Amino acid sequence: MMEKLNTPELRFPEFEGEWNSKSFGKLVTNKSKKIDPSKEENNYKCIELEHLSQNTAQLLGYIDSCDTGSIKNYFNRGDVLFGKLRPYLRKFLLAPFDGVCSSEIWVLKGVGVSNDFLFTMIQTNKFINLANQSSGSKMPRADWSVITNSLLTYPTLPEQQKIASFFTSIDKKIELLKKKHSLLEQYKKGVMQKIFAQKIRFKDSDGNDYADWEEKKLGEVFYSVKGQGLSKDKVILTGKNECILYGELYTTYAEIIYEIASKTNQNEGVKSMKNDLLIPCSTTTTGIDLANVTALNKDNVLLGGDITILRTKFKIYNVFFAYYLSNFKKYDLARFGQGTTIVHLYFSHFKMMKINIPSIQEQTKIANFLSSIDKKIEKVQLQIDKAEEWKKGLLGRMFC
Repeated sequence: MMEKLNTPELRFPEFEGEWNSKSFGKLVTNKSKKIDPSKEENNYKCIELEHLSQNTAQLLGYIDSCDTGSIKNYFNRGDVLFGKLRPYLRKFLLAPFDGVCSSEIWVLKGVGVSNDFLFTMIQTNKFINLANQSSGSKMPRADWSVITNSLLTYPTLPEQQKIASFFTSIDKKIELLKKKHSLLEQYKKGVMQKIFAQKIRFKDSDGNDYADWEEKKLGEVFYSVKGQGLSKDKVILTGKNECILYGELYTTYAEIIYEIASKTNQNEGVKSMKNDLLIPCSTTTTGIDLANVTALNKDNVLLGGDITILRTKFKIYNVFFAYYLSNFKKYDLARFGQGTTIVHLYFSHFKMMKINIPSIQEQTKIANFLSSIDKKIEKVQLQIDKAEEWKKGLLGRMFC
């Protein structure tokens, strides 16, 4: 039996027959009324490229918050907005209101297909690959001439509606998970501020208050050790020794390191000790990026150059200080950054910074409480990742 050509791998059982095929330009229009905000007296709700990057309809900016020096495209509620500039090619939005948007956003309207189906279609790899055939060098943009002349397949209107409705339900579930993730992060941020400002205090197992927090200079509690040079080319997947590069303190790890991401065959260097705190020493951005303090509770991990290692002779729980310094004292710590092109943050710069220290018992209780919130956040993020991967797989099988 000959396999039908224009037929998706996965399909709702009530539909059969081949999908139709037409050039994208005959299925969709990309025409929108232009508007110059600087010459307008009316205010319009406005969507910029960064709104697409967050893929949310909650950012309802208005014309006075837009770039009034550039021409805008007018759109209607239900139009499909697609960022044509290279960094935003996987960013899109089904317009939730009438308004105006950046001229770097295509305003797409279905002619031979419904807008809801079109919104799902543009998320497929097939369409994204077409959009990636961009023109321009400095600021590459999707080439409409490539898109409009490309053949795309589509089903009957009832099947379009069924597919669109199905993916809308998936998007709503993902949106709810993202909202839950955001609320947990907000809760963590808010409760940390109250805990570290001592507006919330923990009690011991007998219900008694812990001792008052002590104010000390950071250098009275910690001394520093400097990491040793470990280049990226020394990091290999099959390496025998675990290692941490300073850049990973920005990109890979949060307040606590649970699993080491990198390995090397290099043996010589500075190795970690349980209860270490790690701080990156330099950046080409701003001091606030250096104010990341990470707790490492594993021995013998090679620590690369440009890492300040905080150690202490006192009994402390490093996870508490990772949360405390990375959040409550973040801006205080960042102020000690020095330099312009490259900003440095060394122990000698911030060792006089004042910190407040609870008892080791309260440190542990606080750290465990905040870690439990992080685990909930991580669990929700895993659910989001799985849902998005599932959706991606379905898009590949339900379109042809």
